[in-house]
Amino acid sequence: MNRYPLWKYLVIAVALIVSTIYTLPNFYGETPAVQISSSRQSIPVDTAVMARVEDALKSHQIAADGLYLDNGSLKVRFKDPDTQIKARDVIQQALGDNYIIALNLLAASPQWLTKIHANPMFLGLDLRGGVHFLLEVDMKAATDKTMERYAGDIRRELKDKKIRYGNIRRTGTTLDVQLRDAETLAAAEKAIVRTLPGLTIKADDTNFRLLLTLKPEEITRIESDAVKQNITTLHNRVNELGVAEPVIQQAGPNRIVVQLPGVQDTAKAKDILGRTATLQVRMVEDDNAKVAEALAGNPPAGYELLDELTSRGPQKILVKKDVELTGDNINDAQPTFDENGAPAVSINLDSTGAGIFRDVTRENVGRRMAMILVEKGKSEVVTAPVIRAEIGGGRVQISGSMNSAEANDTALLLRAGSLAAPMQIIEERTVGPSLGKENIEKGFNSTLWGFAAIAVFMVIYYRVFGVISVLSLGVNVLMLVAILSMLQATLTLPGIAAIALTLGMAIDANVLINERVREELRNGMPPHSAIQAGYAHAWSTILDSNVTTMIAGLALLIFGSGPVRGFAVVHCLGILTSIFSAVLVSRGFVNLWYGRQRRLTSISVGQIWKPETK
Repeated sequence: MNRYPLWKYLVIAVALIVSTIYTLPNFYGETPAVQISSSRQSIPVDTAVMARVEDALKSHQIAADGLYLDNGSLKVRFKDPDTQIKARDVIQQALGDNYIIALNLLAASPQWLTKIHANPMFLGLDLRGGVHFLLEVDMKAATDKTMERYAGDIRRELKDKKIRYGNIRRTGTTLDVQLRDAETLAAAEKAIVRTLPGLTIKADDTNFRLLLTLKPEEITRIESDAVKQNITTLHNRVNELGVAEPVIQQAGPNRIVVQLPGVQDTAKAKDILGRTATLQVRMVEDDNAKVAEALAGNPPAGYELLDELTSRGPQKILVKKDVELTGDNINDAQPTFDENGAPAVSINLDSTGAGIFRDVTRENVGRRMAMILVEKGKSEVVTAPVIRAEIGGGRVQISGSMNSAEANDTALLLRAGSLAAPMQIIEERTVGPSLGKENIEKGFNSTLWGFAAIAVFMVIYYRVFGVISVLSLGVNVLMLVAILSMLQATLTLPGIAAIALTLGMAIDANVLINERVREELRNGMPPHSAIQAGYAHAWSTILDSNVTTMIAGLALLIFGSGPVRGFAVVHCLGILTSIFSAVLVSRGFVNLWYGRQRRLTSISVGQIWKPETK
């Protein structure tokens, strides 16, 4: 008898139910929407913002299909694109510039599917349309910037240790430090070894010189960090475009791929990616008479009134127009805590900035100093701490009336003002939405017609076993789409090609099983025994072929990039679902159809050839 134990039937049933549920969202399509997110962590998007948006839409008689908060942003659905665009302008006017208002497309899945996190797959650039950039990072500039910082660190260290030195010259990745005599040479070498472990030091005892060269592993670290920091900065900038699933990833040692599905304004995308925010350090004027005069609308000459954004809302602050320091001198900024455990921001300046900052703080102890971010011609005070003492060494800590979220925002803004190394666009492509729609239709139709052709052939050639093979093939596709949806994978044209390839590989396993069952019947086995032997003997062949194919898929996944990796992901997942459906699911269907018959006299597996007897 061919019967499964109950638990195997339950496994198949659960797999079918779960696959059906998580595949469903892909058939509901998308609806126009407006996404509202905050440009600062200290300004949350909450129910109060939702109420303001609702009031603004009602006052302009704009009907929304639904509003809901999701991952720190507010999403508002609309019936058509015209209403969506009109609503965006109304919401932007109601909320102001502290919020990012972006057009978006949201899945139209029912709420009960959304609650169980059943979401559709994301569509890639070639299926949805958008822009593609290939950026090249200037590694020489990143190394030069680091060497300049090291030169400044050496000057400060030798000055702090009161070691007299001559010129410090830089040639590529080598620094040449001139000392006075053997004693200062030894002292300088000892100080630099402890301070800068990333440099290889070679002493010239004859000319009293130190030759400092970057270690190979340090150069690798600098280049890797430059690419990573640029990727992080690009992510922060792309958020302003409201792209649902941007692709920003490293492509080789010094290149970055940026894909923005749904974005058609190439000029705006290039402006966002190439934009540079400028940090300025200016002194604050706390004289009550001058502040009152400025608040009355007449700021004194040489001063301007700016907004300081805090958790209590924007506050006016009077600052001098003279710029003491710019963000070009900032190497890094990270959120941290001060000696009292309060949130703070730690800033690392280069040698020039360190000297300027030391002089400014020494001359203005007890006064307030404003950190101002200038972006798109708009100036905003990030923080304005009181100078308690002279600050030297190039390492600055900003603390004051800020919480952890404000400290994170401040650090992000300070270090996102400029890229770790300049980049240039070496490749640019635009994919229109109509072309993306055409790609979807062609990819879907090719897969559908391929499935139909396979189904017709299998049913004609293998009869009942062919029908069972087609059913298991359908389960395979259902499970593959469900897994991709659960993983929130991005589907591209190579991914559709991988699905089509999965169909061919999966049906190959069923052909092996059907032919082995035929062979056992030709050898005179009873039907039940032929089914058992056919599946048992075909299993090893199916496993071997799929394992070798999986090895090739894993190689593509590990060493490939971009579309190749997308193909490899779908390909590898398709192999796993093929094994499950071709062996376990198809055997379950066979057992349900034939296993209930105790005395099985024949099975329909197509025409069986028997040799003629004389």
